[in-house]
Amino acid sequence: MSSPLSDLSLDAISNRAADLLDRVAPRLVAIHGARRSSSTGIIWRPGLVVTAEETLEVDEDIVVTRPDGSRAPATLVGRDPSTDIALLRTEEQPIADLPFRETSGLRVGHLVLAAGRQSEGLSAALGIVALAGGPWRSLRGGHIDRRLHLDLRLDARSEGGAALDVSGDIIGMTVLGPRGRVLVIPSETIGRVAQQLLDHGRIARGYLGLGLQPVSIDQTVADAAGLTEPRGLIVISVDSSGPGQRAGIKQGDVLIRWNADPLYSVRRVYALLGPESVGQSVVLGVLRSGKQISLTVEIAERPNPQE
Repeated sequence: MSSPLSDLSLDAISNRAADLLDRVAPRLVAIHGARRSSSTGIIWRPGLVVTAEETLEVDEDIVVTRPDGSRAPATLVGRDPSTDIALLRTEEQPIADLPFRETSGLRVGHLVLAAGRQSEGLSAALGIVALAGGPWRSLRGGHIDRRLHLDLRLDARSEGGAALDVSGDIIGMTVLGPRGRVLVIPSETIGRVAQQLLDHGRIARGYLGLGLQPVSIDQTVADAAGLTEPRGLIVISVDSSGPGQRAGIKQGDVLIRWNADPLYSVRRVYALLGPESVGQSVVLGVLRSGKQISLTVEIAERPNPQE
């Protein structure tokens, strides 16, 4: 019995991958900043470059190596750690007509080419979609439109580069996730976040004005509160002008519920304080001196530390 791939020429596959890399090359730049090595960026629009936020250690002294090999300064328009997207502005140059394609058609097993640019030239890695899920929240609370993992090895200098489908369209940006896993920030997420960064310079996030830390709760108290685990979040600080203070939350209170859901980790609170949370009201279940009370907090927008 013949293999399903028996009619495919390795030369044809090889040449196709090289052609795809040549096609995206005019949209890739190398980014140099205060770090040991470079990273990659994708020209999103003329004069605007998207890259992986985590690769930018500082906001200043950024230089890009353009597709023609020349160098130009770049300034930071804005950055969103929750989705790992940063937007840079640099000198405008004509760009290739290469679309960002939505990822709805991607399935596990589809081939993907990861393309980057380093000081020495282009870089590439070929792999498959190892996982293709639905929307998810990053560890920093960012809304990512699809969970996409790639089975390939990504050079750190190619982080922030383009993930291409077999048509050569850009389906997203490659980043390094936990334990070296290669993730794709989908094109849908890039378009939404980059536009907000261009319009406002940042992504609004919710703010309670509370410093929180995990704490164990007496089992009897936890049972009385209907908690399956004897844990909560103790308030270690309160912003004197923040939403928590206005709602009556005090240092030493223990938060145990967010509306009807139990609260066990600070990470969970951070995930709940996404852009859509600003202006919403939440009922916090609180333990104070062993007694349960409920306090309603109106979530504010996190202050900009630069203001």
